[in-house]
Amino acid sequence: MNQADSNNLEHGAGDPSYGGAGFSEREPGAEDRAVPRILIQAGALQAVAPYLEERGIRQAVIAADAATYEAAGDRLARRLEAAGVGVQATRISPNAQGDVIADEVALLQLLVDLKRSGAPAVIAVGGGTLHDIARFCAYAAGAAFLSVPTAPSVDGFNSLGAPVILRGEKITIPAVGPDAVFADLDVLTRAPARLAAAGFGDMLGKITSLFDWRFGAEVADEPYLAEAADRTRLALETCVANVDRIAARTEEGIHSLIGALIESGLAMLLFGRSHPASGSEHHLSHYWEMEYIRLGKRQLLHGAKVGVASVEISRLYRRLADLGPDRWLPAARTDGGPMNRDALAARMADRIVGRWSALERELRRIPQPEALAELLARAGGPTTPEELAIEPELLRRSLREAHRVRAERFTLLRAYNELGAFPSQPR
Repeated sequence: MNQADSNNLEHGAGDPSYGGAGFSEREPGAEDRAVPRILIQAGALQAVAPYLEERGIRQAVIAADAATYEAAGDRLARRLEAAGVGVQATRISPNAQGDVIADEVALLQLLVDLKRSGAPAVIAVGGGTLHDIARFCAYAAGAAFLSVPTAPSVDGFNSLGAPVILRGEKITIPAVGPDAVFADLDVLTRAPARLAAAGFGDMLGKITSLFDWRFGAEVADEPYLAEAADRTRLALETCVANVDRIAARTEEGIHSLIGALIESGLAMLLFGRSHPASGSEHHLSHYWEMEYIRLGKRQLLHGAKVGVASVEISRLYRRLADLGPDRWLPAARTDGGPMNRDALAARMADRIVGRWSALERELRRIPQPEALAELLARAGGPTTPEELAIEPELLRRSLREAHRVRAERFTLLRAYNELGAFPSQPR
């Protein structure tokens, strides 16, 4: 990695100095939704039973799958039962392809068990998908939600939103954050290397998500909170600084990774939405996931997809920086005409042209795709769509359509596809 790209990772998109005329930072009416208790240490599982006793909770449902129940769920259940806590262990069943996914079947399986047991708490023991299932069900049942990660693979352990699959479409439902997180380093350091690499890939995606968030604030007046951006960026920098320790799965490296993933989740809780941690790179990942579900193919690790998608978004965004503002001029409109859909798109293009200097500066701070791929490789993860078996046609289609996954978000990928500046631009 050259020095310029290294500097970009240290002072990346979302720099507080960035902002054009008319830009304002504002909090979207959300208080700091901090998780009351977060424990990251070896032996953290031992603290779950005393926490439940402190809360007066005498019954809980453990949500796990076959692998995560073996990794930590069984041990946790025995500890809780020894402490006098009644336990209902729900092992979420995989689909026909062998994947546990947060679809209607999985949600109903856990929700029925939670309702039948009458337990006032659900404990997610596993990775991101199991947390999404448990988070939604805790919200639906009005139960307390506890997090026990078994791998440092995603940043969604302590987020508010529950990304679920309904009728084959991925949507994010506002739910609840956890009341407590117990991240046991004895468990996390034994997780497969590919899961730690996926967690690193999920964090690396913050490079492009932070740019997209600032872009949406600058061009489309989306809400923005500098504190949440700063916390996300510092978590990202921690991961990059520890990439080799993460790859080696040392306790120090895994502590830095799970800490960064949780900090990213806290930034989302602070802002009240996923903007700090999820941009076009996540939209590509979600698009690929829905395509694989439609085709009945085995799922790919979320963080692995996000890491590779970040490389592709970096490639596109750096190319847009090279093309300059003139390509947006035909789409721009400055005569103050009525705000129909076309006029609104033209107004957005006009803002891009008028604020190009600041936008280009931030685009140049996104590292080159080769630099991002090098970091992913050092972490032990895939670096190209080919390694994920993402076919060229799917990649091209996702770059044209993935912005529709979150139609309310105004990313540069959406501007590229919808403002009419690149009607026949090859991908």
